[in-house]
Amino acid sequence: MSEIENPPNAAPEGPEDLTPKKHGLGLGARLRNYFLAGILITAPVSLTIYIAWLFINWVDQTVLPLVPPEYNPENYLPFSIPGIGLIIVLIVLTLIGAITAGLFGRLTRQLMESILNRLPIIRSIYSAIKQIVETVLANQSAAFRDCVLVEFPRPGAWTLGFVTGSTPAEVKESVGEDPVTIFVPTTPNPTSGYLIFVPKKDVKYLDMSVEDGIKLVVSGGIVAPGKAVPKKKASA
Repeated sequence: MSEIENPPNAAPEGPEDLTPKKHGLGLGARLRNYFLAGILITAPVSLTIYIAWLFINWVDQTVLPLVPPEYNPENYLPFSIPGIGLIIVLIVLTLIGAITAGLFGRLTRQLMESILNRLPIIRSIYSAIKQIVETVLANQSAAFRDCVLVEFPRPGAWTLGFVTGSTPAEVKESVGEDPVTIFVPTTPNPTSGYLIFVPKKDVKYLDMSVEDGIKLVVSGGIVAPGKAVPKKKASA
């Protein structure tokens, strides 16, 4: 009997190829992705609720001991109500605003301000805080109007800034060009930063809201808003 030779292209006999074929992610990778997705969904909500809860408890613990026992609702209720202190603060601030709107209130406020303005260190702190609060709440100036890009701290390095109020006349005379007043915040704390005056021709305006710009600064660039399209440079 003649031996039948194997065809030249036939695969050699042997054990089957045990190399696993890629049919998508494995079970471990899927579980890991599900876990990370759960963190991304629950972490912001949980942290927000937790911080709000801490703030409410702090206000309650600070305000309720100052309330006379006969006016404290918790002394008449069989259970505690979180947020009573915060409600009391809101009511008191509203009453103070209503009282100071009258003649007597204005005179009292002027008297307090005159006393604070005579204290060497306190008057500087009070004046700065007052200007900031009036700027943010009373909208007495167009603070943080636009998001811009400026070359800072050196040419070729661009950083995000916010256009603030108008430039003082003395600065305009010294610079010699039409400067823009820009606040350059630090990351991740946008309450500190640098105040710079940049010629208008060197400022690139962005189609980005101030809120998105602050998010970008606080997150260190991790939370990026939609693509910002630079506007044309303003003419000098």
